[in-house]
Order: sequence, then C-alpha cells, then structure tokens
Amino acid sequence: MSVVIDAPLPFDDDLPLLGIAAWSGTGKTTLLEQLLPQLAERGLRTAVIKHAHHAFDVDQPGKDSHRLRQAGASPMLVASRARLALMMETPDQEEADLAQLIAMVRLQCPDLVLVEGFKAWPLPKLALHREAVGKPLRVDADPWIKAVASAEPLALPPGVDALALDDLAAIADWVAAWPARWPHEQRPRPLAEEQA
Repeated sequence: MSVVIDAPLPFDDDLPLLGIAAWSGTGKTTLLEQLLPQLAERGLRTAVIKHAHHAFDVDQPGKDSHRLRQAGASPMLVASRARLALMMETPDQEEADLAQLIAMVRLQCPDLVLVEGFKAWPLPKLALHREAVGKPLRVDADPWIKAVASAEPLALPPGVDALALDDLAAIADWVAAWPARWPHEQRPRPLAEEQA
C-alpha cells in the first residue's frame, strides 16, 4: 500500500512525532508496552496515539457519562482524581483525523508522541517487520520510514536505519534520540525512483 493521505500534518519543532508502523500481527503494541518504561527511564514523557480499525467504546452503557454522550454531548469529558477520559462521536468522519488528535495531545506537553497505526499518514516512522507475518516491507513505497526494526537482516535504502527487533535497548536508544533529531527529520526521504 502506498502513502495515501496527502493532508499535511502541522509539524512543529516543539512536539516530536514518530509513527510506529507495521502490519497486524507484527507486534506493535507489544513493542510499545516494553518500550514505554525504557523511555521513561531515559527521562522522556511519552504520549501514545493508537489507531483502532473498528468501532470501540471505553465507556460503559448505563453509566452517566455513556448516557450523556448518547444524548448528544460532544465531547464528553469524565474525570476523577485518578484519571480522565474524553469521548466524542465522529459519525461524519470516514477516518480519525490524526492532526486533530495531535492537537489534543499537544496540550499535555509530552516530550514525544508515538503514533501506533496511521501507517498511511505522512509522518516519520519506525517500521516493524517480520517475514513470518507474510506481508511486504513498505520501506520502498513509504518515504517517511526512517528506520526498520526487523527480526531478520534486511537490505534497506540509504538513509533508513536498521534495528534488530529483539534488541529492545537499541530500539529504546534510537527512539529516545528521536526528539533531538526531530527538527531535521520532518521531510520524507527521496524514493529510489525519484533518485533515478
């Protein structure tokens, strides 16, 4: 699949973004679950925006917040001493608007925003690859891929870093260094056919 979203994201030197892109079954969520504590140990406050491919609900039918959202509250913000949740119906949107989600997260002043999924959006990405999943490596079609973490050695285009998928410390080091690289990485790299 080639990159299909052509709406530019509001890149900002103050909010580093990094997509974590892979086919289903490659281990994106597992990697993030292991990576987040490593990033916290390195002093980074990391936000995550996760794409879901299906309808989901974090609210419980019958609860006040669910009843009010069903009655038309948009958005519905429910908060306690321990956590808060913002819920909003988006029936007029075909797909989640990543730029809008980034704006929501920006208010929390994270050091880094990791974006799981949204692989068609134009933002710098760390791609994960496992041959066993049986899906193609997207690095030749997506100029936004800046690194590939793979279970197997791969030949990668110039300008794309190679990481071992089973070396969590090396991946954590690469991601932790991303905020410093961010101001210089906000453009896609030329694809092979563009260089010819």
